[in-house]
Amino acid sequence: MARRLFLSRLAQLAALPFVLGDSALQGQGTHKSLKILMKSAWGSDDPTKAAFPFSHGLALAEAGHQVQIYLLGEAVVLMRKTVANAVTPVGWPAVGETLDKLAAKHIQIYACGACSRARAVTEADLNNYGAKFGNPTIFVSLIEWADHVITE
Repeated sequence: MARRLFLSRLAQLAALPFVLGDSALQGQGTHKSLKILMKSAWGSDDPTKAAFPFSHGLALAEAGHQVQIYLLGEAVVLMRKTVANAVTPVGWPAVGETLDKLAAKHIQIYACGACSRARAVTEADLNNYGAKFGNPTIFVSLIEWADHVITE
């Protein structure tokens, strides 16, 4: 009996957003701006996963949050414009298109310096998107800056 009551209450709670509408979910238009660090190591070998930090970062920035992105490992090759334009995730535009939008919004992207050197990613590649080389000290400072860290 108690279980049945609990499940019926749970079903009522699950339906609540549909009954109240979008304004209840958005807190009548007010929300706290968060500082979010997106970190990724996914590269061109998995286009959909490679796109996550950029598409999610753009959505978060458009929702009013502060976003910074840190790339390491294979993800740094996405800083090459030819690679970014060739990487097309399922159902989304090419990564290069999203990177252009991030650059226009001045979203800071860091590419691990050691990872970039190992993959011949240059400062000229980073300049395409206003990105900078990162290092462990910068990474730690980003972790300390962020309210939330999302690993994609």
